[in-house]
Amino acid sequence: MKKKLSEIADLINGVLLGDGDIEIEGVTNLEDAGVADISFAVPPHLEKAARSNAAAVIIPMNTTEFSKPAIRVENPRVAFTELLKVYAPKIMIEPGVHETAVIGKNVTLGENVAIMAYAVIDDHAKIGNNTIIYPHTYVGREVTIGNGCILYPNVTVREHCHIGSGAILHSGAVIGSDGFGFITVSGRHQKVPQVGNVIIEDDVEVGANVTIDRATTGSTIVGKGTKIDNLVHLAHNVVVGENCFFVAQTGIAGSVKIGNNVTFAGQTGSAGHITIGDNCVFAARSAPIGNVPAGSFYAGFPARPHKEWLRGEASANKVPDLIKKVKDLEKRLAAMENK
Repeated sequence: MKKKLSEIADLINGVLLGDGDIEIEGVTNLEDAGVADISFAVPPHLEKAARSNAAAVIIPMNTTEFSKPAIRVENPRVAFTELLKVYAPKIMIEPGVHETAVIGKNVTLGENVAIMAYAVIDDHAKIGNNTIIYPHTYVGREVTIGNGCILYPNVTVREHCHIGSGAILHSGAVIGSDGFGFITVSGRHQKVPQVGNVIIEDDVEVGANVTIDRATTGSTIVGKGTKIDNLVHLAHNVVVGENCFFVAQTGIAGSVKIGNNVTFAGQTGSAGHITIGDNCVFAARSAPIGNVPAGSFYAGFPARPHKEWLRGEASANKVPDLIKKVKDLEKRLAAMENK
């Protein structure tokens, strides 16, 4: 695809700076940009962008001078994202049910649904309009899937679970696996039936190989707009608010209640049966073990306020010097006593 820089400026509601007639063939990052590509930059990377091979750069509105052709916008990252959508190759999926797909009894399919090869849709499932089910995906009995969803290959959605509209489930995701529920009687572990379900609300994205357990009773819930990275585990009866982030290899134990706009960085975890307020952030490899008030920024294990954790880490680094000083003082004291 080729577009003049002036056309791109109109597409992203930007202000053109320099030659608007140059043609742009691709959209990419600064490191990979070639002489026909456009990229974006924000401080402190503007000088790096000026030295790059990019034909043009999307820059902040308050940058009025630049050595390359540019487009000034209020938010370069947002503009770049919108432009990626324009230049991204479109994968066209024909609606319809592939001849190798298995469709159970009393299944309801909306308009323009695509069920691809070897997918299995079990009895009484309901799938909304414009939803795409990729090959080797299993949709269980009495599952409901909303409009405009994408379920990539090898996704499993087990019985009675509900997926809202606009959801994206990446390959290998398992929704509604049994919760880890056992009681120990006379030294033997006995399974507790997991009879609840999972409810995933609208506009949720679930990464590859994510597992979200069904509730023991009731529902495990993921609020609308939440985004889940690869290899995340949400245990039974977890309730997640809206617009949360779960970064890779995070694990949330059972019955945790999480507010809105909470971010768990990579490899974080939590104890079970705690409550986490709105707008909290947990640094990588942190682990809250008790209730966390809204607006907190925690780090470490056990997780504690970030500034407190930083002071603790800084103090820990001084321990070797302190030990050396104490030993020196002990020697001097012993010498004085010997006199």
